[in-house]
Amino acid sequence: MPAPLPFTLTRPTASPWLNPAQYWGDLSAATADLDTPLAAVSLPALAHNAFSMLDRAAGKPIRVASKSVRVREVLDAVLALPGYAGVLAYTLPEALWLAETIDDVVVGYPTADRAAIARLGADDRLASRVTLMIDSVSQLDLIDAVVPPSARANIRVCIELDTSYVTRALGHIGVWRSPIFTVGEARVLAQLVASRPGFTLVGLMGYEAQIAGVGNRPRGNPARAKVLDWMQHQSIAELADRRGAVVRAVRDVADLEFVNGGGTGSLESTSADASVTEIAAGSGLFGGHLFDTYSRFQPAPAAAFALSVVRKPTPKMATLLGGGWIASGPAQADRLPEIAWPLGLKMQAREMAGEVQTPVSGAAAEVLRPGDRVWLRHTKSGELSEHVNEFHLVDGTSVIGVLPTYRGEGKAFL
Repeated sequence: MPAPLPFTLTRPTASPWLNPAQYWGDLSAATADLDTPLAAVSLPALAHNAFSMLDRAAGKPIRVASKSVRVREVLDAVLALPGYAGVLAYTLPEALWLAETIDDVVVGYPTADRAAIARLGADDRLASRVTLMIDSVSQLDLIDAVVPPSARANIRVCIELDTSYVTRALGHIGVWRSPIFTVGEARVLAQLVASRPGFTLVGLMGYEAQIAGVGNRPRGNPARAKVLDWMQHQSIAELADRRGAVVRAVRDVADLEFVNGGGTGSLESTSADASVTEIAAGSGLFGGHLFDTYSRFQPAPAAAFALSVVRKPTPKMATLLGGGWIASGPAQADRLPEIAWPLGLKMQAREMAGEVQTPVSGAAAEVLRPGDRVWLRHTKSGELSEHVNEFHLVDGTSVIGVLPTYRGEGKAFL
């Protein structure tokens, strides 16, 4: 019998995050006796985000992207909600770990981890629960080189389709992932998988990063917003046609169990694509500040971290201990943590967020004293989990639980 969940998610009836003074004040009160740096998750904000994502998915199941969470108890609570099903993991070792208790885990990226491949092939139960991502025959060759088909369980695989938008004017818009772009390329690879012993083709995946991962309302740049709206509209239409044709071609070769697409930022358009059977999303659960620049939705700031003021370099400044939790991606300003509370603080251009200190100025800095705390939001969602061992689960002004992160469980997968 499975262990009872440490907490459950119910649709909230209030939105305290819309009143910043109350919201951040309650988080401060709940964690007042805890030392910093600390990370907190607001239970009502997390629940709001989880149900908002379901509403936006319009009935399409959501596969939870674990990279955007990295807290097992949060994954379990979300997966307990009708409408969420399965996990999209980011490495095979992580997938094997999660598959001990979760029966449907797709690895979102190809693997070259020989030890993990060997373990997968040696365990029928894990092999039935885990699906590997491929986009070339050479990845199949690697698996066979580790453990031949005759000496292993059958390996479930999913083909990744490049869902980028390509035009003469703009070039390649999206992320460089799979080399499989056309219907013909997908059909050929599907036929090669289907004819190869030891593998079963069960899925097709495509992540439209240029829609899901790009906010269409960049701050202070209305001209760019218009370009992004045009690009995303064109990309959605092109992809609906191309992905639909690819799915039909691959289904002629194999009986696919799922066609996965999208992300937090494209739930509406991906759910409207008839060829897609499920959507991968996770970042919207914690609501990193990257998602503040989307017109289609507004996640609650469910996850945040607090740092302490430790010095006053001038009467009008305050210095935080730590702060340099920089997000992956292009090295630009939106990769920095965002100061959420108190309002009116700004980082210093020549230091910004540093590993050991972050000086801030502004009207609020004048009244800050050593021992006071400042709340920040990470750009992304799951990357915050790599910096802390645990999240304090907050409801109102109380900490109602402590949730270990992957790091807190002694796991560092990537």
